[in-house]
Amino acid sequence: MAGGEGTRLRPLTSNQPKPMVSLCGKPCMEYIVELLKHHGIDETVVTLMFLPKVIRDYFGDGSSLGVSMQYSVEQAPAGTAGSVKLAEDHLRDDTFIVISGDALTDFDLSEIVAFHKQRGAMVTIALKRVENPLEFGVVVIDDEGRIERFLEKPTWGQVFSDTVNTGIYVLEPEVFDHIPADTQYDFSQDLFPRLFEMGAPLYGYVAEGYWQDIGSLPQYLTANCDLLDGKVAAGIPGIELQHRIFVGESINLDSIENISGPAYIGNYAKIAPTANIGKYSVLGNNVVVKDHAETRHSVIGSNTYIGASAKVLGAILGKNCDVKAGATFSEGVAIGDECVIGEQAYIAPDVKIYPFKSVEAGAQINSSIIWESRGSSQLFGKDGIVGLINVDITAELALRVAMAYGTVLKKGARVTTSRDAHPASRVIKRALICGLSSTGVVVRDLRVASSAINRFEVKNGSSQGGLHVRISSWDPEMIQIQVFEPPGVNLGERRQKDIEKYYGRQDFRRAFYSEFGELEFPDRAMETYVRGLLNSWDTELIRSRAYRLVIDYSYSPASLTLPSILGDLGAEVLSMRAFNDQRHASLAAEELGANIQEVQRLVRTMEADMGIIIGPGAERLYIVDERGQEAPLEKALLLFVKLVAQRAAEGEKIVLPLTVTHLAEQLAGECGVEIRRAKVSLPALAQAATEDGVAFAGSLGGGYIFPEFLPAFDAVMSLGKLLELLATQAGPLSEQIARIPTSTLVHKTVACPWSLKGTVMRTATESLQRELDDDGDGEISLVDGIQLRRDGGWVQLLPDADEPVFHVYAEGADHADSERLAESFLEVVRGVISDHAV
Repeated sequence: MAGGEGTRLRPLTSNQPKPMVSLCGKPCMEYIVELLKHHGIDETVVTLMFLPKVIRDYFGDGSSLGVSMQYSVEQAPAGTAGSVKLAEDHLRDDTFIVISGDALTDFDLSEIVAFHKQRGAMVTIALKRVENPLEFGVVVIDDEGRIERFLEKPTWGQVFSDTVNTGIYVLEPEVFDHIPADTQYDFSQDLFPRLFEMGAPLYGYVAEGYWQDIGSLPQYLTANCDLLDGKVAAGIPGIELQHRIFVGESINLDSIENISGPAYIGNYAKIAPTANIGKYSVLGNNVVVKDHAETRHSVIGSNTYIGASAKVLGAILGKNCDVKAGATFSEGVAIGDECVIGEQAYIAPDVKIYPFKSVEAGAQINSSIIWESRGSSQLFGKDGIVGLINVDITAELALRVAMAYGTVLKKGARVTTSRDAHPASRVIKRALICGLSSTGVVVRDLRVASSAINRFEVKNGSSQGGLHVRISSWDPEMIQIQVFEPPGVNLGERRQKDIEKYYGRQDFRRAFYSEFGELEFPDRAMETYVRGLLNSWDTELIRSRAYRLVIDYSYSPASLTLPSILGDLGAEVLSMRAFNDQRHASLAAEELGANIQEVQRLVRTMEADMGIIIGPGAERLYIVDERGQEAPLEKALLLFVKLVAQRAAEGEKIVLPLTVTHLAEQLAGECGVEIRRAKVSLPALAQAATEDGVAFAGSLGGGYIFPEFLPAFDAVMSLGKLLELLATQAGPLSEQIARIPTSTLVHKTVACPWSLKGTVMRTATESLQRELDDDGDGEISLVDGIQLRRDGGWVQLLPDADEPVFHVYAEGADHADSERLAESFLEVVRGVISDHAV
């Protein structure tokens, strides 16, 4: 019987059938085939279902083991008896044995068959006495061995015997007459109770010897240890040395002084002289263990590399894994095939990592990695904590994140929470609230609100921090947890590291029973926010223009505040999608394009002054002029730069990311306003915007910051400021945009493995430095990535914080020059990747 998936053995059985799990260098099923042959049973039929090709490719026709082997494949689940029924044509002629291919045993099968024939039985079940029969089917027999009762997984009150069904049966061919065809039918659940009721001769034989069901990861480890201890009479491959140390062919080993028996070392393994191979270590073929690495009570699959000073203690590692230096695996850990574990990574007890995953260097993994592609050393990315809903970001993760955040804050501190309208955001926010309260933090819940209102609450001192949950604006399957700190900016790197430290250690402050944080619902937060907006604008100036507008709210939280504000501003408005809708919490590029086209059409029809599309999170906005033409994002940003510079007071500055076109300096310089450059991330931009004298900050993508009100993207604030700035201009919006020059900026991306990013940065820096030393033309900036500035333009190489790619930005005298500059940096990245591929 070899059709089992072995779900409780995952991740070992994620990509191989359960009978193929390795025990001391051989598949479990191979031990069973050898046991059958030892007892003169050399004709075998194997029932297959899950990944049948793996077993067929390994065993073939059985000739390599001295047996004849045929196969029967289930196309649909048939049950244990039903699967044997499918092989009836091979078994009709004589008494036959049914035995599991995924349990380890050394029972005397000859004795069981002799007992069967002596009793004239139709069915004989091999039984085993066990200490705890609750997990097995108990079989009660009389003094002659005749079965008196079946008990499937009984309670202690039903345990009348300690003899359990081992799944090994001796059967007569007439049992096939009682197994229906094309029906899912089980031996213990269906066939045996039916035969028992018929009075058929059913017997149980209490076998002496070893039997271990390999149904779970602890049982799998136990089976390997029992083989090494000699508790099971089975042939372990290789040569036995002292202290039951078994070694395979051609191993690379200076001595056995650093190996403690019992242990198994597979063929061609390489063990460094200073490595420590402890008791009950099972190393598969071609395993490499480097200097000062340690293994103990663990199973390591073939072709796995164990880096220097790594520790594998009570863990199971699959095949073809790459364990970097200093990684630690705790007791109960199970790693699937072809995983990469980074340097100094720590895998906590009982964590499971499924095949083909990667764990970053230094990561502390406290929960299983099943669907995720990699385990990260960081919780926070450039957009907060982001991941797939209920895969990367779960209620459990949110609870622990909030407990870590609450531990960083003082007991009794206040945190404002909010979310968008999606049900997933509600679930995650409630988990965050529970986690914060459990650490003694007071929660002020705004329910459904924009992140801007949350940030405003943090800025005005109502709380010491904020948490906002929203569906990603670019992918409806992704969710974001944003964390804010005074004055309403994204959480800084130092606090992020503190949260990650407590999260990684699972070292949380737990409130005393009388100190749990209260849950409050502030009732005037939105009113305070609206009042702050109106006080920040020249409302009389805006009213005097009497704007006619088309506004697409994109079902965002802005629809809760902006309609009433526009009335106060004297604007005539045609609104679209002006309500919250959980089905539209994100906006794909195609949907955004279609919405913009609809706004363009309505602007022309209404003869409106402009059209505005607000992003789903109410953070970004997109502009359509009075002719129904969309304003390119770069020109929209430069328009804000120009208009703000024209009205800026003496000494005020504008902040832009490093990668925005340098035409901004030209436009602002005409008004005597300085452009300051910030790192290419929203937190860095927002932090720079909080400096004294900053009037405006913005980035490509429709995000604008007016820090006097709030140092964060806020589409409502940005719209009001745009109306105010344009009110002083004589011409229509299209004329203002037409006066903005077109840049030659180009943006390229190139894929690069995570492991080579550091090498690329070092190589690019050294190459550019040598080039500058030779000709002296240019200047290198290492503020964020690598930027080379020359008279003819500039080029920037920037590693992506969340993806295995590099970004290259370049701006030259013309488009061709920009392409040439970008290509020079792309070649550096490609060269490093090519060198390491060789």
